[in-house]
Amino acid sequence: MKLNVLMLLFVVLISSLLGASQGGSLSEYFYKHTCGEAETIVKKATEKHVASNPAVPAQLLRMHFHDCFVRGCDGSVLLNSKKKNAEKDAGPNQSLLGFDVIDDIKAQVEKKCPGVVSCADILALAARDSVSYAFKKSMWEVPTGRRDGKVSRSSEVQQNIPAPFFNFNQLKQNFASKGLNVHDLVVLSGGHTIGVSHCNGFSNRLYNFTGKGDQDPSLDKKYAQQLKSKCPPRDRKTTVAMDPGSGSALKFDSSYYDVVIKKKGLFTSDSTLLTNNVARNTVQKLVHQNDFFTEFALSMKKMGAIQVLTGTAGEIRKKCWAVNSN
Repeated sequence: MKLNVLMLLFVVLISSLLGASQGGSLSEYFYKHTCGEAETIVKKATEKHVASNPAVPAQLLRMHFHDCFVRGCDGSVLLNSKKKNAEKDAGPNQSLLGFDVIDDIKAQVEKKCPGVVSCADILALAARDSVSYAFKKSMWEVPTGRRDGKVSRSSEVQQNIPAPFFNFNQLKQNFASKGLNVHDLVVLSGGHTIGVSHCNGFSNRLYNFTGKGDQDPSLDKKYAQQLKSKCPPRDRKTTVAMDPGSGSALKFDSSYYDVVIKKKGLFTSDSTLLTNNVARNTVQKLVHQNDFFTEFALSMKKMGAIQVLTGTAGEIRKKCWAVNSN
């Protein structure tokens, strides 16, 4: 009996040691004893940027999503490459904005606590704080303790970032590969309530949906005509608000779901949410703003924990755009 107990204690000890070296879970107030002002510094710096550029919330929210879906939430999307083969150089990421914002926030944190706070955590916190700015309260929890990855490959982006032309099954499989379910898929799609898209992101729905010069029949006809008036064929420069229901590309609210119901979702990935019973029911529920905010907070916390590096894995970068030199 005593031998069995000793063996059990030994196994528990070894497991805990392995967990410490390979990474554990994220936690609240991770920097309490190492950089107690970290989250305050990030918040103040983020709010300063949002005050001068209201488009920052959409930029950072999208960047955080793109970071987490490739190699997990490890800040790899922030890395530069002399050979132009890092994640940020891939097609889906070439329109990402806000790298300068993250670099500035990191520099301010480094002044107070050098080598302590990861770029991955800064991106996760800044995405939350930028969206929260308009509400004067935190819109979701961001446990911290992420460490920064050392690898960033453009070749991994296309296969991991869900494309705007994906159908429901493709979206479902993509999110499932990240540990996210259909409910998370619908909820996180609500991020399209802020931000804009270039015309070429959806022009196939207007001019050549099946390769025969036709229009997507699932798109509201009047809305399609409005889009055509703004986006002539082969236009790659003009931008359109992803959520026409908000009246602004800057307003974070639940109107995205009303837009989807009215068949005015900008992308195929938006309209396809109505082709599945579970997804459609979730869309109808999230029209109610309080429900959307509650569920978005839960799904964002879940997304922010995808394949995180913790413990001794990865590193704490000195500069968010470069791995530390040996």
